Amino acid sequence: MPSRQVIRGKAEEPSYVRSAVGAIASPSNRSVMTAVVLFAAGVAFLHSSWSEILIPL
Repeated sequence: MPSRQVIRGKAEEPSYVRSAVGAIASPSNRSVMTAVVLFAAGVAFLHSSWSEILIPL
């Protein structure tokens, strides 16, 4: 019967997705993410039919 090997828990590197989400959600990037979200919302608004509201009559 083979002896049991004890596997010690080693610190695993975080996955690429987890580290990217952590970097995006960090407080130091909050102002950048706010600007990106507002820009994307503005582009989506101007691309939609709701942008006709801006046309003067």
